[in-house]
Amino acid sequence: MNLSDLTTMELIDVDLKGTTKDEVIDELIAKLDAAGVIKSSRKFKKAILKREKENSTGIGFSIAIPHGKSKAVLKPSVAFGLQRNGVDWESIDGTPAQLIFMIAVPEESAGNEHLKILQMLSRKLMDETFREQLLGVQTNEEAYRLLSTIQ
Repeated sequence: MNLSDLTTMELIDVDLKGTTKDEVIDELIAKLDAAGVIKSSRKFKKAILKREKENSTGIGFSIAIPHGKSKAVLKPSVAFGLQRNGVDWESIDGTPAQLIFMIAVPEESAGNEHLKILQMLSRKLMDETFREQLLGVQTNEEAYRLLSTIQ
């Protein structure tokens, strides 16, 4: 599995406007909705917020990986957003989240799917050079090319 199997240009935004966790979540859900990945923004947001209540998905290193399993999701997908100033995501290490990956998986196929995606992302995101490259992208196209190398 490659990340390029799960994301498209329209699921990427290297210029997120939201200044709070909630606003960024809404922006990324809107991307998923516009791309036809989800059939209900409201139901999917409920799944995302339920997961956030359990534990923050701010994993540190300026990364957050909000994820949700929901019947509202039509196919496994990953939306990516870059918030250049960072957003407080209650991260383990206290760093504001700048690199935000939203994982959407259908509830019925959720078994290991989201775990595989999380593992794939985590492995690559532990590479400091890769994170710096991603933080430096200027266009959605640059971000997509870089994200396509994740497998």
